[in-house]
Amino acid sequence: MLDGFTRKRVRADDAEIAVRVGGSGPPLLLLHGYPQTHVMWHKVAPELARHFTVVLADLRGYGDSEKPPGGDRHAGYAKRAMAQDQAQVMTALGFERFHVVGHDRGGRVAHRLAIDHADRVTKLAVLDIAPTLKIYESTNQAFATAYYHWFFLIQPFDLPERLIGADPEFYLHRKMAAWGKTGATAFTEAAMAEYLRCFRDPATIHATCEDYRAAATIDLEHHRADRVEGRRIACPMLALWGTKGVMEANFDVLETWREVSNGKVTGIKLDCGHFLAEEKPQETATALIAFLEG
Repeated sequence: MLDGFTRKRVRADDAEIAVRVGGSGPPLLLLHGYPQTHVMWHKVAPELARHFTVVLADLRGYGDSEKPPGGDRHAGYAKRAMAQDQAQVMTALGFERFHVVGHDRGGRVAHRLAIDHADRVTKLAVLDIAPTLKIYESTNQAFATAYYHWFFLIQPFDLPERLIGADPEFYLHRKMAAWGKTGATAFTEAAMAEYLRCFRDPATIHATCEDYRAAATIDLEHHRADRVEGRRIACPMLALWGTKGVMEANFDVLETWREVSNGKVTGIKLDCGHFLAEEKPQETATALIAFLEG
């Protein structure tokens, strides 16, 4: 799926991160979402690699990256810690400044990168998300019904771990089918097999729950501190989202990002569900290249 991309393992302070690197040009970091791995970019990464040196990373706790303990207050999976991993990965690969694109959970890590490492992130793109704090502060029944997993995964250990672990294949397929709106053909057999290989690991199930627990606790503290202290996204930003997804149905996505940014924010809707890079790969790649090279 990713011929021409070299596998590497990079040691950050608190976790070893699995990456693939390919292409040439300005550095571009791509961050995946739940419940996937870096493989979710397999349809767009080859095209992006014609323009950029593309770094595909598994977030800590996901894929083949290390799965450290969540620790006190789930701080091990705070987006601050996950962003620090990726900043250190890019340093180790020799990239001081870089573009970052994140889907789903990766978009939340990318948001934190753009705040905590503002001097290093040149451009930011997020796929099918609104800011975490905005979502939690404006949740209603419609959102809670569609994104029930936000409230299920944050339940105390080990309730969600046991329930998901009883049949991880069923859970994975059910979640992805619910969010993807262009049919099962959007997900290749090889990609789904890779997602399942990683997701069925009990350590991954636990780590991904810790990711969501952190989002509902320590991440909110960090975002509220940003708001009080006036820390906002400074670099140019692009928001992409699906017209058939939960974000479109519940938020003015572009406005939510303008609320947390000092820079120029543009937005594009694609005719698909949540998984833009797999449902609409050509349109996604085209939009990203135009923004990042513009």
